[in-house]
Amino acid sequence: MSTMNGNIKINNSVPPFCVCLSVCVCFVVNMSQVQQAMGLLIAAFHKYSGKEGDKLTLSKGELKDLLNAELGELLGKTADQAKVDKIFKDLDANQDGSVDFQEYVTLVACLTMVCNDFFTKK
Repeated sequence: MSTMNGNIKINNSVPPFCVCLSVCVCFVVNMSQVQQAMGLLIAAFHKYSGKEGDKLTLSKGELKDLLNAELGELLGKTADQAKVDKIFKDLDANQDGSVDFQEYVTLVACLTMVCNDFFTKK
């Protein structure tokens, strides 16, 4: 273990970008764009998860807040509970009543593919 910034202990066996993501402070300035994007996805999920219960999942209300704040410009802000219910049901693949990180990443990946298709059409 080594100490950075005098306060934070970092395990030297963990890749630098993982350390960055786990403490939500970037110490490594040469992170690739993909590593930065991964960090942003993780941070966005955890910004909303756990406000209403399990900190590793999103409730329906937390998902609605995330969709409106983080994807509102892309999806349109929604007050329509039926629309949120449908998105939640579609995302909750294991039907446990919450959206976990894998289910959230699936949404982001699908939206990313749609955006890529849109911008690469000739």
